[in-house]
Amino acid sequence: VWVRLVSDIPHEAVVRRVENVVQGNREFDRAQPGGEMATHLADGLDQEFAQLAGQVLVYPATDFAMTHPSHSEPETSILLTHSVIKWFCNHYLNGTAAIDHRKASPARAKTLAGLPPAYVLTAGADPLRDEGAEYAARLKEAGVPMTYRHFPRQFHGFFTMGKLLEQANVAISEIAG
Repeated sequence: VWVRLVSDIPHEAVVRRVENVVQGNREFDRAQPGGEMATHLADGLDQEFAQLAGQVLVYPATDFAMTHPSHSEPETSILLTHSVIKWFCNHYLNGTAAIDHRKASPARAKTLAGLPPAYVLTAGADPLRDEGAEYAARLKEAGVPMTYRHFPRQFHGFFTMGKLLEQANVAISEIAG
């Protein structure tokens, strides 16, 4: 299953699409919030469906509270700016109550135990950096086999720029194994 990096699809629509995917219907719209959808798939929506072999989370959005320091540091507001993230959040969630729900903010789950192996990638100049790092740490604490890779001198979006940035090719090679 391939998902794109970001979109403005409302949260409830993503949950319905995830349910379709894990039930075997792999046809869905092209524009999907990648990191969040991947965590839903990996979680199996309360383990009702078959487990996935693994999850690749490239600068994942895992906590819509947006309280981590990287959400306010000037050096992280490049390409994916703080105001753009807030715009997506306001259009994606159906009110602030959804922020605390684990299906909107996977980091809010009480436990991450039992999730499939993970590769988590973060970038230094990315507003999502700290929540991605924290999510990776929680996966490790929960005993989930995982690899955490941080690219300190990169920004949100670098992963897709292999023709321009060698570090994107390094990341892709690591994931491809």
